[in-house]
Amino acid sequence: MVEDFLMKYATLVAQHPEKIKISRQESDENFIEIIIEADKSDTGRLIGKDGKMINAIKTILLGYKAKEALSYRLTVKALDDE
Repeated sequence: MVEDFLMKYATLVAQHPEKIKISRQESDENFIEIIIEADKSDTGRLIGKDGKMINAIKTILLGYKAKEALSYRLTVKALDDE
């Protein structure tokens, strides 16, 4: 559910939506790390000026935390050139 929302958000914001990858790592029974991998040119767009975009997304994740009783960490990484 969270991953679907993040995928839609990332593909709308990114200039290269075909390169967006989202992975989920459960490190604890109540803690999940979600990693958004994007083209190097799109990482700045996903984070936003002064981190405002990513902070807004983290606020939405707090709403998911209230519903599902899970903690989330969101990370944006640049894809390596292949």
